[in-house]
Amino acid sequence: MCAVSSLEDMTKEGISIVNLARKQGVDITASDVGEHEFIPFSAETKFSGVRMGDREILKGSLKSLKAKFSLSDTFIEALCKEISMRGGTAIPVVQDGKFTGVIELNDLLKPGVKERLESIKSMNIKTIMCTGDDEVTAEYIAREAGIDEFVANVTPMDKYNVVIGEKEKQLMVAMVGDGTNDAPALAKADVGLAMNNGTPAAKEAANMVDLDNDPTKLLDVIFIGKQILITRGALTTFSIANDISKYFVIIPAIFFIFPSLDYLNLLGLTNPLLAITSALIFNTAIIVVLIPLAIRGVHFVPSGISDLLKRNLLLYGLGGVIVPFIFIKLIYVLLSVVGVVW
Repeated sequence: MCAVSSLEDMTKEGISIVNLARKQGVDITASDVGEHEFIPFSAETKFSGVRMGDREILKGSLKSLKAKFSLSDTFIEALCKEISMRGGTAIPVVQDGKFTGVIELNDLLKPGVKERLESIKSMNIKTIMCTGDDEVTAEYIAREAGIDEFVANVTPMDKYNVVIGEKEKQLMVAMVGDGTNDAPALAKADVGLAMNNGTPAAKEAANMVDLDNDPTKLLDVIFIGKQILITRGALTTFSIANDISKYFVIIPAIFFIFPSLDYLNLLGLTNPLLAITSALIFNTAIIVVLIPLAIRGVHFVPSGISDLLKRNLLLYGLGGVIVPFIFIKLIYVLLSVVGVVW
């Protein structure tokens, strides 16, 4: 009965039910059912099934089926609640207006998802799960995965409104989805990632399509984006600090005839021409060193903005001042030792 109601259901739930039935030895096809009318799933009705003459088999959310047939069954309701409390998705089945059973499906967390979500929390990024499951199931999954917030029993407009609400807080929003009902929210999000096995509407609405069908790829997008920004910031910080340090070499050398500027000659370079030459040699060499760093990217450790700023200022700001002083002095001494004279 469950397999019959899911034969032409192309949702993940429908496909999972048919596959499970075939593993259990129930290999039924649409031609075996005979003349029938498929009732497709929609975000509004929240049920699907099949109509065969006077018989009708539907499966869907408990709330929607109770409302459609004005049903009340304490056993079925208790069973659905029990399934939800252990993190499963309860899908009641109704035949000819009466409950006949409940299908239990479980979403399994991929290995490492919880740890990856923890890492983006350290970057002060909030996670929100929008799901069509009930509140009990949504709360269980959110707790197990370490998700900050959840919105249960959502419709396509609810997902869209969640994205709008976060953007109104002047926040950048990224979203992952694979269904037609995700399309409006994917289109509105700043970054929309659709799965390759998703619907055409979802893939057209998104900015990117993941060929591996891995929702955690969005975390890779975030990490890569952060690394690019940090690399650019680190190189800019180092370049500015590097230029500042060279001014303390070049300016005293240019104005060596003014004894009052001797206090700027921090390195004690007595030969102006050799001092400028040393600075130019260092400037040429440091470009060669920085090119691989720019290509490879700065090592990114997930952390808050303030921690990243402190690290960059200490490593590339202070380092950008001290490193040129050391190497310019070494180059100056080397040129002096080998007897370079201008």
